Amino acid sequence: MSRAKVRTSLLGAFAMLLAALGAAYAASLPAPAEKPILTISGKIGVTNRDNTAQFDRAMLEALGTTTIETTTPWHEGKNTFEGVSLDKLLKHVGATGERVVVVALNDYTTDIPIEDFRKFNVILALKRNGEYMPVRDKGPLFIIYPYDSNPDLKSQTYYARSAWQVARIDVR
Repeated sequence: MSRAKVRTSLLGAFAMLLAALGAAYAASLPAPAEKPILTISGKIGVTNRDNTAQFDRAMLEALGTTTIETTTPWHEGKNTFEGVSLDKLLKHVGATGERVVVVALNDYTTDIPIEDFRKFNVILALKRNGEYMPVRDKGPLFIIYPYDSNPDLKSQTYYARSAWQVARIDVR
């Protein structure tokens, strides 16, 4: 067998291996055991139902949580928020877009550059001051920037991106 044929055979085998690994990774997101509280759609590579990635609370927490202590325009004094890094979450689902459109339970929508998540360590909060947030108090999911870490974050631009009662994220 010539070198060219061996190289072609090896490249073909390598391509098939990569495709198989990609399919295995895409299938690696389990289905939620409980009622889903978040659906991610759009430009994602890892799904678990109808080309979306659905998460229940336990699945989100299993990704690891981060804490932000900050003041907000919606609460008295400093509050401690605990949730999943949005940068980590989008990497987990293989997001390839440049922005997300976030939709709340009440159909409020906000457009956020994905760069924000990495640049500011934004979280999708599940808890405030150690307690899960109910729907009547901005839960179950609330986008939180570390507002006190940068004076630029204390502006209407970032407050408008801080959706609460988050239900869906569409990667575009």
